[in-house]
Amino acid sequence: MKMVSTPYSLQSKGHYSPAVIHGDLVYVSGQLPINYAVGETLPAGGIEEQTRVALKNLDDILKQCGSYKQQVLKTTVYISDITYWSAVNEIYREFFGDHKPSRTIVPTNTLHFGALIEIDAIAAC
Repeated sequence: MKMVSTPYSLQSKGHYSPAVIHGDLVYVSGQLPINYAVGETLPAGGIEEQTRVALKNLDDILKQCGSYKQQVLKTTVYISDITYWSAVNEIYREFFGDHKPSRTIVPTNTLHFGALIEIDAIAAC
């Protein structure tokens, strides 16, 4: 088992790894829509921009693990309001293109830092 960190995860206060590689799978922890290069700030622009940033963070970690978005097997998407489903689905479709990993969308009340979305994933290495 290999714990993966990022330049930005070293600043995390949480007790977790951004990703864990085990065998030929990578398990990516929930990715919030935070631009880690500038700190813990949510992007302006609502659910659309937050979805794009969360997916970019997912993509960045996958690449660091030697994987990529076309190798994603499953995602879990947490959204703070079920009314965001259509917007999230459209941006998710743009991100993955013809690739359709297994997915669960979970409406929830509150996410960390007031984020509107969080995405975790399991991918092949």
